[in-house]
Amino acid sequence: MIIKLAQQDIRRYNWYIWKTVIAFLALFVLMLVVTYFGLFGQLPSFRAIENPKSAQASEVLAADKTVLGTYYVQNRSSVNYSQLSPNVVNALVATEDVRFYEHSGIDFQRLPGIVFFTLIGKKQGASTITQQLAKNLFSGQISHNPFVRFTQKLKEWIIAIQLERRYTKQEIVTMYLNTVDFGAYNTFGIKSAARTYFNVTPDKLTPDQAAMLVGMLKGTAVYSPIRHPDRALNRRNLILGLMEGQGFLSSGQLAELKEKPLGLNFTQITHNDGPAPYFRAVLKQEIQKIFKDQNITKSDGTPYDLDREGLKIYTTIDATMQQYAEQAQRDYMPTLQKEFNAQWKGVNRAKSIKNYKLILDQGMFRSDRYKELQLQGKSEEEIRQNFDTPDSLELFTWKGNIDTVMKPIDSIVYSKMMLRNSLMSMDPTTGYVKAWVGGTNFEHFKYDQVKYGTRQVGSTAKPFTYSVAIENGFSPCQEVDNVPVTITGYGSAPWTPKQSASDWLQGSITLKKALGWSQNYVAAYVMNEVKPIPVMELIKKMGITSDVPPYPSICLGTFNASVFDMTGAYSVFANHGTWTEPTYILRIEDRNGNVIYTHTPKVVQAMDAQTAYVMTYMLKGVIEDGTGSRLIRTYGFHNPVGGKTGTTQDNSDGWFMGITPQLVTGVWTGCEDRDIHFRSTRLGEGANSALPIFAGFMKRVYDNPALGIKRNVDFDAPKGGVSIVMDCNAYKQQQQGTAEVDKKLGF
Repeated sequence: MIIKLAQQDIRRYNWYIWKTVIAFLALFVLMLVVTYFGLFGQLPSFRAIENPKSAQASEVLAADKTVLGTYYVQNRSSVNYSQLSPNVVNALVATEDVRFYEHSGIDFQRLPGIVFFTLIGKKQGASTITQQLAKNLFSGQISHNPFVRFTQKLKEWIIAIQLERRYTKQEIVTMYLNTVDFGAYNTFGIKSAARTYFNVTPDKLTPDQAAMLVGMLKGTAVYSPIRHPDRALNRRNLILGLMEGQGFLSSGQLAELKEKPLGLNFTQITHNDGPAPYFRAVLKQEIQKIFKDQNITKSDGTPYDLDREGLKIYTTIDATMQQYAEQAQRDYMPTLQKEFNAQWKGVNRAKSIKNYKLILDQGMFRSDRYKELQLQGKSEEEIRQNFDTPDSLELFTWKGNIDTVMKPIDSIVYSKMMLRNSLMSMDPTTGYVKAWVGGTNFEHFKYDQVKYGTRQVGSTAKPFTYSVAIENGFSPCQEVDNVPVTITGYGSAPWTPKQSASDWLQGSITLKKALGWSQNYVAAYVMNEVKPIPVMELIKKMGITSDVPPYPSICLGTFNASVFDMTGAYSVFANHGTWTEPTYILRIEDRNGNVIYTHTPKVVQAMDAQTAYVMTYMLKGVIEDGTGSRLIRTYGFHNPVGGKTGTTQDNSDGWFMGITPQLVTGVWTGCEDRDIHFRSTRLGEGANSALPIFAGFMKRVYDNPALGIKRNVDFDAPKGGVSIVMDCNAYKQQQQGTAEVDKKLGF
């Protein structure tokens, strides 16, 4: 009887258990159904799952398709499966989901564990890779409420199944690796992680590198190889053991890899880092302007966000030339800065620098510190007191940033006394910009001096006046008395230029020699012959966008212009008189590879081909026997190259414009404020402050045959020939013959 009752109890208890299990299963199925129909919030649409989107960095690509930099909120760049090392995939599968290739989104062998741990609110690693992808793409903020988190988990299961139906396993693992967070300064996705931690592309990751990165996914802070290298090493070795357990590594490989150090090549990636930071900053503003002006939007009508849309921006920048330009600046500017500092050593700046107090006040008003103190509600008196109180500051030096203690107002003085420099180089035929160095250090001095900074151009403007003269029949061999010239009829007072006594070539000299040695009197004479308006009109045709007033003084470069515009203008000489708009954007693609913008440069015939050719002959004379001869004497440039130095009043600006048949380059050097400048022309002139950087850049370019810039290529003569006599001996004989004929005819 007792045995019979016990059997009945067992059957009854079994029935209770089964009813409970069935009830839980029914409840679970019901929860899945109501989740599917949106009771706990909308599931992503079919289209959203077909086209999952995440904030993705937009990439700036050089001409050779290398990445110059990115625009991002999250430093994330995507790759496809073929760009992944098998080591990464193997490490991920061995660690996160060994049955990844067998299940359809949910691993039912692990399902009870998932449900249990989720309900009690504990973090666990039972989710499949597909479920984790669903969470990364669509779950949003993870809730700490157990019930809410369970409903989120239900959504992830449904989305995981839908993802498995629509994508291959390769596509799923690739999407997952493109979405995960690797810590370290906002680094998202395997591409950014590989570059940040090892400075390699994802296809080059070795097993130990892949294991370290995958190991970080359990906790980027806990297993950071930067902050906790020992933990990261132990975690890496654990992952390597899991890879060996799944047959992805042999026991011999495992033993060897475990002995290796982490081998980091850590590259902190910020918007300040990488090549061409000034160019990338200007480019971003230009693209935003293009999108706005041309109403370029996404298919739904919303604007593109460069920091989130994963666009690919194809530029004309040559990565190697960019590197050479930056190296040329880094090589020479420390020497020039030392010379500049020596000139100011022991000098009372407050007395020697015009508008000194105004300059410091303007520097203070523009500073981030001043703006922050204003936001804190500080009075003007309190702010000035703050600037006069020593503080810990970071300063730029050519040997690297230094931490020091000084008054913030003194740091402004320090900054103002730092020389700035910019360079742009372009192909005169295509207009393609090859190198762009907008300043000396983007972290500390963010203002771009290539396109946005306009400065007085000095004697680099003289070729514009000579061009008008050549077009009107003047010969470079024509001789002019090099004496003071006074021009009237423009403004209330006559204009007479000055010429430094030490630079004055007295007597009668040719136009070629006058340009070569930058003689102001002859430039004024030519201006008086051709008049200001034609010169101004030519300057505008040659692409100068800043204001150029039609006054005689523009022959000496009293107007302001940017390095960008001046380089474009000088390309006219090398390009048979044709101005081709300086171009740095080729096209822009969306994340799916669709072209959304293509740039078509403007082309203008600014002068006839003969005039341009004669001007290249005169500009070569500047190098052969003129202010640019340092290129030959010091740097050994004996190949066809033309150029023009420029130095403005008080040595505030030093310029050098260099032209070759294949490359035109503009260089400017000066301080942020024109009232702070070199105290001698010997050091401040363009031949000393700008020309050496051109030389350093071009020497590197010439020494690399792969760039295709040939040393001994000369400027092409016009197809129709040249009617203007450029041989000065022949010209002299011609003039003598003409004089004799005139004499015989009684003229």
